[in-house]
Amino acid sequence: MKKKDIKILLVDDEPDILEIVGYNLSTEGYQVITGENGIEAVEKAKKHKPHLIILDVMMPEMDGIEACERIREQPDLSDTIIAFLTARGEDYSQVAGFEAGADDYIAKPIKPKVLISKVKALLRRLKDGESSSDAIVKIGNLVIYKEEYKITNKGEEITLPRKEFELLSLLATKPGKVFKREEILDKVWGNEVVVGGRTIDVHIRKLREKIGDKSFKTVKGVGYKFVD
Repeated sequence: MKKKDIKILLVDDEPDILEIVGYNLSTEGYQVITGENGIEAVEKAKKHKPHLIILDVMMPEMDGIEACERIREQPDLSDTIIAFLTARGEDYSQVAGFEAGADDYIAKPIKPKVLISKVKALLRRLKDGESSSDAIVKIGNLVIYKEEYKITNKGEEITLPRKEFELLSLLATKPGKVFKREEILDKVWGNEVVVGGRTIDVHIRKLREKIGDKSFKTVKGVGYKFVD
């Protein structure tokens, strides 16, 4: 996909952020749509179907966490990449963001070159998703439709946020194999992406709630495996 065809939704209540970040993204060749609060984020996400959403956490009317949750409720936006742009570095804020369905965090202030590099790394996941196999993986009652980013469990369709789907696909493709935490971070989040230490744990907990606790086994001090 060419840069001119990629749509990025940038939402922040600070005009300077919208101007500076928006300018750098536009100069790079991307289509940039902007919003000033969480309500606009949800409305414009539905209207424009962006490939990437860069979302501030602390905003008036509706914060970024709630906006992210509402966006993830839209089936046609389930594979949209969402990154929070925020100066907050507390663990609880990051955990809340990942639980809401965010893919990553971008800390501000951020230098333009670093921002563009980060955006390219995020969009690389989109490229990978487009070239992925359309194979259907069946494991017991679980069926994974890779191309459609959806699963069925005991015949019931379940739509997962992008990172939960990718984590499940990784583990379920090789049932019984123990995936080390470092390998999971590298294959699901990419080695250029810095995420909190609890990121994997949060996503595994969400998958256990949706798929079943017995399907995922923790190997203490090593990582996780999928149990058929």
